[in-house]
Amino acid sequence: MSLSLIVFLPLLGAFVMLLLPNERKGLIRGLAVFFAAAALAVSLYAYTAHNGGTAEMQLVERHSWIPTFGIHYYLGVDGLSMPLILLTTVLSLISLIASFGIETRVKEYFFWFLMLETGMLGVFVALDLFLFYVFWELTLVPMYFLIGVWGGPKKEYAAVKFFLYTLSGSVFMLLGILALYFAGNPRTFDMLQLAQQSSTFIGPRFIWVFLALYVGFAVKIPAFPFHTWLPLAHVEAPTAVSVILAGVLLKMGTYGILRVSYAILPEATRWFMPILILIAFVNIVYGAYCAMNQRDIKRMVAYSSVNHMGYCLLGMAALTGSNASAGMTGAVLQMVNHGIITGSLFLLVGVLYDQAHTRNIDDFGGLGAKLPVFTAFMTIQAMASLGLPGLAGFISEFLCFLGAFGQKDYLLWVSLSVIGIVVTAAFFLKLIKDVFLGPFNRRWEGLRDMSARELLTTAPLVALTILIGVYPAFLIQMMDATLANLIRHVTGG
Repeated sequence: MSLSLIVFLPLLGAFVMLLLPNERKGLIRGLAVFFAAAALAVSLYAYTAHNGGTAEMQLVERHSWIPTFGIHYYLGVDGLSMPLILLTTVLSLISLIASFGIETRVKEYFFWFLMLETGMLGVFVALDLFLFYVFWELTLVPMYFLIGVWGGPKKEYAAVKFFLYTLSGSVFMLLGILALYFAGNPRTFDMLQLAQQSSTFIGPRFIWVFLALYVGFAVKIPAFPFHTWLPLAHVEAPTAVSVILAGVLLKMGTYGILRVSYAILPEATRWFMPILILIAFVNIVYGAYCAMNQRDIKRMVAYSSVNHMGYCLLGMAALTGSNASAGMTGAVLQMVNHGIITGSLFLLVGVLYDQAHTRNIDDFGGLGAKLPVFTAFMTIQAMASLGLPGLAGFISEFLCFLGAFGQKDYLLWVSLSVIGIVVTAAFFLKLIKDVFLGPFNRRWEGLRDMSARELLTTAPLVALTILIGVYPAFLIQMMDATLANLIRHVTGG
């Protein structure tokens, strides 16, 4: 089954949608869901065809595109990209269903959303750096409009800030890509061929190339100090857009580091490990404390993303330690788990806001008696986010720390990072206490529990949270061979 089909089905749906009259809102919504569901179905078929026991690229497509400069239309999938493709197609379908409440400029909204899905999928399957960059930039414009047109009161400011940060990072990334192209012998944008030449990319100038690429990826993660665009973008974005922003777009940054920087610049990667440990520590602890200080539930979840992406960085920084395999597995697993858990938290916050028209924690109290299903879902996902054993968040965070403690020279920073777990537990437990427990606030007598559509969007993510928490092996087996090969490649083992 063609990877191109997965990538371009949403784009096909977007252009078919343009042929429909604006007033056919129901048909537009149904068409968007149909094409997103088709992309999910094809990605599930690709998953069944994928062999997790090998690190080789599979389902490869390669065609000459711009032969003068050695640019190819080159796609492939392995144990690093397959979980993220599944995450993208699942969250995109759920987000489109969650968007049925959009009533303003419906056709434009779903057009941009489907185009965004194509860009995200393209990033995860592209094996040519030029093609990778095209897909990377393709995600920028749809997200700008989705925030800037359908967002909250400060939507224009949030959209411009997102655009400027991401575009600035992309400029640095482009410089790094061009430097790799001109340093290659022969010159090529082929990621796998450049990885084979990695032993020649040594010396101080390639550390600068690594840093240029890192800035581009770090803005997307977002890694400290490039994180300041994220909370505002989340707060102002529509609910479904926040789901995709946290669930998929942030993962493009960590994926890019692993796919491009680690594989092509192993010497610079080893040099960068002490710095990455420090950045991970700051993300974890600073993000947790910022989240604890919020009274807006959506802003709290947004800052928790800074904290949780820090766990990914911590696992990735375990690459040169004695438990590298555990750390790297935890990092990729955390990418998937964070997408599922935080995506569902944003959906649940949206469910409450649609009725109450407020997200302020202080406005609520005792909702557990009035909204039992909503309370159960919110509690499960909050517990998963704080790392309760038996739920998805625990296993990935545990593996990240298990790997990081193998970095004997940086035990202090790894140990201090545990503070983030304690603080995360504190603010999520306080959220549950303040919103759902205690005396019922009679102001909310008119609230209803979750509707069928809201259950349809959140229940699958809650089920996945429990499934991965109990049986993570089906994901770990998918990525084992690929990550083991990457570790050997970077460390020379």
